[in-house]
Amino acid sequence: MKKLKTSLLALLALVSVLSAKSQTLDEIIAKNIEAMGGKEKLLALKSVTMEGAINFNGQSIAVKTSQVNNKAQRIDIMLNGIANYIIQTKDSGWTFFPIQGQTKAEATPPAVIKENADALDLQSVLLNYKEKGHTVELVGKDDVDGTECFKIKVVTKSGMQQTFFIDPSNYYIIKTVTKTKANGQETEVPSMLSNYKKMDNGYVFPFSISGGGLPGELKLTKIDVNPAIDESIFKPAN
Repeated sequence: MKKLKTSLLALLALVSVLSAKSQTLDEIIAKNIEAMGGKEKLLALKSVTMEGAINFNGQSIAVKTSQVNNKAQRIDIMLNGIANYIIQTKDSGWTFFPIQGQTKAEATPPAVIKENADALDLQSVLLNYKEKGHTVELVGKDDVDGTECFKIKVVTKSGMQQTFFIDPSNYYIIKTVTKTKANGQETEVPSMLSNYKKMDNGYVFPFSISGGGLPGELKLTKIDVNPAIDESIFKPAN
């Protein structure tokens, strides 16, 4: 009987710890959502365009991103007067880099399209993550350039795996690590987010992004929220 009582107490303690951990996770996510403008504003985010440039080896690479929530994204890259682009939709995608000798757009492999489908969520994968079918876990804390951040692991419904590092002083995500697969090999791709600014419309965005496969730091100069976007741009021109 004593052994049974001890086991039950241990079980209750475990349930208590798991409950506290879950509450802490939800609290952190709620503060992150609030820091980015609030739940109501994020739910109203339907489209966005971002413009900026990357300085690489003394050259300025113009970058424009156009995205419609949960539908499609297009990234236009202008280098040496040559237009290149990447397109991703829920069920298709293309890349076109004539700067690298491509003469026509190449289709993105279906497995990559499927895995990255949830990246089209403009409103944050953390917002209403349970309803979206994502698995989210608080895995402790980790150091990011001297800041001890909350470390949150996310596996989206489509299978995309990301880890978010959230600064406890402002609840901004300052680093992400995304797991990708290429040629049967799994790799981790880190990105750094900084220079967060609150816009006149109340939305908050990072205006500096580095890593994530970029050849340098992308500095954004213009962000438009909920602009009208001609969805024909999400199809290859050639």
